[in-house]
Amino acid sequence: MKLNHPKGLYYLFFVEMWERFSFYGMRALLVLYMTKKLLYGDTAAYGVYGAYGALVYASPVMGGLLADRLLGYRKAVILGASLMCMGHFLMAAPTEFFFYIALALIALGSGFFKPNISSIVGKLYPEGDPRRDSGFTIFYMGVNLGAFLAPLACGLIGETLGWHYGFSLAGFGMIIGLMIFFKAEKYLEGQGLPPNPELLHKPVFAGIKAMPLLYLGCLVAIPILALGLNHNSYIGGVLYIVGALVLLFLLYTAFTAEKVARERLLVIVVLMFFHTLFWAFFEQAGSSLTLFADRNVNRQILGWVMPASITQVINPLFIIVLAPLFAKMWIVLQKRGSQPSVPIKFVLGLAQVGIGFGVLVFGASLAQSTGVTALIWLILAYFVHTTGELCLSPVGLSAVTKLAPAQAVGTVMGAWFLTISFAHHFAGWIAKLTKVSPDVEGTVSFGLVESLKIYSSVFADIFWFSLAGALLLLLISPILKRWMHGVE
Repeated sequence: MKLNHPKGLYYLFFVEMWERFSFYGMRALLVLYMTKKLLYGDTAAYGVYGAYGALVYASPVMGGLLADRLLGYRKAVILGASLMCMGHFLMAAPTEFFFYIALALIALGSGFFKPNISSIVGKLYPEGDPRRDSGFTIFYMGVNLGAFLAPLACGLIGETLGWHYGFSLAGFGMIIGLMIFFKAEKYLEGQGLPPNPELLHKPVFAGIKAMPLLYLGCLVAIPILALGLNHNSYIGGVLYIVGALVLLFLLYTAFTAEKVARERLLVIVVLMFFHTLFWAFFEQAGSSLTLFADRNVNRQILGWVMPASITQVINPLFIIVLAPLFAKMWIVLQKRGSQPSVPIKFVLGLAQVGIGFGVLVFGASLAQSTGVTALIWLILAYFVHTTGELCLSPVGLSAVTKLAPAQAVGTVMGAWFLTISFAHHFAGWIAKLTKVSPDVEGTVSFGLVESLKIYSSVFADIFWFSLAGALLLLLISPILKRWMHGVE
């Protein structure tokens, strides 16, 4: 079998790269903008960040469902990209009101974009094609190339020239991604079209056709999401309700299917739990690890003090370097018949995210007298996190496209992204454990040694929880492998 990949993959690589440039460019600035410009305290900033992340990854449930049943993946991607363009440019408006409207637009747009561009990638490969994991790893490198460039451009400009210039640059990135997608459509081999085009033009409710009704729904959703972000304590309750309904839907689908389909879908459900655990720890990067870098890491390099937002390029830089090696490694191991199963790859991912936090704890123990740790420990932690991410994240996306029922890939992919929504919600909880004492919250007048002890204690807990999760998954992995029925 040929080892070259479909041409459409490389176009989608660049679409995803620019979308991630816009997303991570804004993310690099978000917590710093709230704490330094809007003067939010740590708890308030982490609350908004966690709720925003939760909405970004919860909305793909509906986006995937609408793509499967009505829009098709291509129209969903275009709609999502358009909404995100508007959101990123609105972030440049210097008012708190537009700040929340902008976040709502980006979260809603992500719901249409994220699950469906991944579903298109999966559709480019026939069932049983051994190139699929490798293809998703290449696609994932596009994610991280954008994530690498974004803090260097948006972060640096935002922190030095002005926050709103950085946010505007993120918007231009999204426009470029949308333009590339229009060019990519002729290379998608007929994939991603509406399942029933006639439905798009039929009246659905009160004589209104499907597409205008969908646009109206988006218009109504935007202020609701903005209000939820502003009063983010309610997001968790809504998320639990949505999560319970999605879980019931997946279980119903599984137990009404024949044996092979049922057990494959149950594998996805089990892996969702460990996927959530991984990202709850990994997503400290945009919150507690950013403020840890700002407060307790020596970022001076040859007399230049690196802005804290720039530390977010470390992980994607390692992805760019390592992803081609991992892509080739999976193919070589497949040919030798020694490639680890999907559950074992998840075990490796969970263990490594924990070890990364263990590295930070060790580095902190060497800096107890000063409260400032060396940059090398943060770099090493991100390196181990990256190798763990490459074992778990692109492999998980690929597994969903292989294990999910063919008629519901977008819906199941949306449910998969919902686990990252829960992860962001839980990540917000974890990050709040690192906040400074209430009497000084929102200022920089707290002691560095005290701050370092707080971070070190929380990071140590993450280390042990990660290893415990990896051990549990290792114990049940033989059952999961059997339920996969030969899918690798």
